[in-house]
Amino acid sequence: MDVFLGQKCELKYNTVMSRRFLCAFLVLFLNGLSTWAAAPKAGARFVQDRFCIGAFWLTFPMDKDADQRFAEIAEANFTVVYGPVDGFSVEAVKRHLALCEKHGLKAIAHCRAPVDQWPDGPACWGYRLWDEPPAKMFGDLAKRLAEVRKLRPGRLGDINLYPDYAKPHQMGVETYDEYVSLFLATVDVDVLCMDHYPIFKPQQDSRHRYCRNLETMRKFSLKKGIPFWNYFNTAPFGPHTDPTEAQIRWQIYTSIAYGAKGVNYFTYGTPKTFEFPKGSSILRRDGTRTRHWHQAKRINGAIKNIGSTLMKLTNTGMYRVEPKDDPAKVLKGCPITNLKRAAVDPLPDYLIGTFNHADGRRAVMLNNYRFAYTAWPTVEFDVPTDQVREVDQKTGRVVPIYDDSPNMEGLQVSLDAGAGRLFLLPRK
Repeated sequence: MDVFLGQKCELKYNTVMSRRFLCAFLVLFLNGLSTWAAAPKAGARFVQDRFCIGAFWLTFPMDKDADQRFAEIAEANFTVVYGPVDGFSVEAVKRHLALCEKHGLKAIAHCRAPVDQWPDGPACWGYRLWDEPPAKMFGDLAKRLAEVRKLRPGRLGDINLYPDYAKPHQMGVETYDEYVSLFLATVDVDVLCMDHYPIFKPQQDSRHRYCRNLETMRKFSLKKGIPFWNYFNTAPFGPHTDPTEAQIRWQIYTSIAYGAKGVNYFTYGTPKTFEFPKGSSILRRDGTRTRHWHQAKRINGAIKNIGSTLMKLTNTGMYRVEPKDDPAKVLKGCPITNLKRAAVDPLPDYLIGTFNHADGRRAVMLNNYRFAYTAWPTVEFDVPTDQVREVDQKTGRVVPIYDDSPNMEGLQVSLDAGAGRLFLLPRK
């Protein structure tokens, strides 16, 4: 009897252990299967999954304060941190990726080791390949990008183009359209990107060229079916004045109106070069915050909140209402059919981008083109006001449109200097 009970207990024990082993094996197998399924295959392309708000050119050392510095970047509502961060070595990139992962940021790393040694990880969005290449480099960059796709599938090969004020000898071709067209025909990138720094001086206002450059990006990104990003100015350097908060906001909202899916601050730290004699970008050279840090936090917070909606939009058109214009004539075909004003207000000065939403709705971004005055247009849509919704920049929620001055006739919309508001309308 004792022998029988012992055999029975041993059988039960072996059965329980077998089941436990089988369960453990299944867990490991399924985890491995999940990891295998999630891992991108060689040649896989980068897919942007959130709006890019980039911090570029970090100048602080990776010392005991590095963790705090990355916490500050996240607190200021940036989403992506560009390398190099304290150098181009494999170890420097590993620290860059680790700090981004810890603080919920994505990284575009910059490494000078062979591609098969480039660190990777959950925070890695991609790798910096080149800044402002001439046309003669396009063939080599195409090969470089193919190597990245093979060895680091799913990661971005980041290449930033010249602005449209670059000279023919810099670009290697005669016109800017030719430059961008040849680039896209040669280098099969996943994101189109350029840098353009407008001048905001009373006697020299180059914002129209900024818009023209964005229009080129818009045109080619729609043609190729890829997103575009751009760098903009946030520091006094060269011929550029130190931008106000409204001028920073103007640059960002203008990019968004043209359909940008990313905006990159130039710069986050203050480089120690002859071009930056005044210093004081978002961080000073000693690592302390300037007023631009607080400005960026406010602006970026609003953009992050509407970012998930922006990622679902495809630009369909642009409208520029200048002070000399009759808005109703300029806006033919636009979801906003008219922009009226009270006699006390300045003449109309607006930039409007129209979009299709992924769910079939329409969208429209209404921007105040002025960076020195607020705007209070009486806005008329092509549908009744009760069918219009707004993406709330404080919460990201879609809410009924708010009349900023209900005691006046019509729908009043308040726009801060350089600011924009995003509206959703039913499909037409």
